Amino acid sequence: MTRTRVYRDGELRKEDFPVEDVSDFLAERGTTVWVDLCAPSEADLAELADELGLHRLAVEDAVQEHQRPKLDRYDGHAFLTSYAVRLDQATGRVATSELAAFITPQALVTVRKDDGFDIEAVVRRWDQAAELAKSGVSFLVHGLLDYVVDGHFEAVQALDDEIEALEDLVFEDRPDSSELQHRSFRLRKSLTALRRAVLPMREVISSLMRPDLRLADELTRPYFEDVHDHARQAAEQTEALRELIATVRETQLNLQGNRLNLIMKKVTGWAAVIAVPTAVTGFYGQNVPYPGNGAPSGFWTSTIALLVLSIGLYAMFKRKDWL
Repeated sequence: MTRTRVYRDGELRKEDFPVEDVSDFLAERGTTVWVDLCAPSEADLAELADELGLHRLAVEDAVQEHQRPKLDRYDGHAFLTSYAVRLDQATGRVATSELAAFITPQALVTVRKDDGFDIEAVVRRWDQAAELAKSGVSFLVHGLLDYVVDGHFEAVQALDDEIEALEDLVFEDRPDSSELQHRSFRLRKSLTALRRAVLPMREVISSLMRPDLRLADELTRPYFEDVHDHARQAAEQTEALRELIATVRETQLNLQGNRLNLIMKKVTGWAAVIAVPTAVTGFYGQNVPYPGNGAPSGFWTSTIALLVLSIGLYAMFKRKDWL
């Protein structure tokens, strides 16, 4: 599926026109063209690449998947790669959608690797900020990056909530160790995927704002700076979450060790209490004469000794908080 738009002098003039008409619109002064392609092949991009003078290496990167977030500069255009992210609340997994973009002085070409990237949400942002449309390509790139970075920030916040829930689970009276380990491992994987998408965006946006690229003009520069600030904040929170989840895991292991020590202490205390009756009955079970042998006094003496010593050990261990 292909989406197209053309702006002239800051106003939307036409949309959903054939890609073949792009060159005609670009020949007019004051026009800005947007073309969106979903999962195209290299052959699909060939004609458009010829019209816009796109570099062959950039076209190859736009088709291939799993590119890192980056900004490459070529003669006459720039090539951008980024990822939209979303945290699935049901599974706790981070879903990513890769997007490539060609940025020329008069055109923005977005290439989605799949339909998971909500391009309609980007279009709505453009429509809501129509007062910036006079900035041309700068306006389009800002709306695109604003959507991507806001998605990063929302995913970071959602992952933060998941880690807080994990913290509450750690401090339950009887935590499920298996569930804790499973959720901890799943969140670590999600955080790793999120870091790969979020952290490089600071440098990408910073490069886009460089004066020699001539993308951010006086009107859109404050908006780019705002997006850059959000990207930096999302990156910092992602790094903080990395430390937090490591702390949660370490706390979980420490609590498990403490519970094990407490259990061992109680088991050892009860073993000492039980050892006293064993010793008394063992003594009176000897096959040799002893005071009270064969008489009721021997039974009562052993029973009293058993009870007194056992109760005494129990009271002493209880006072020392060993039981």
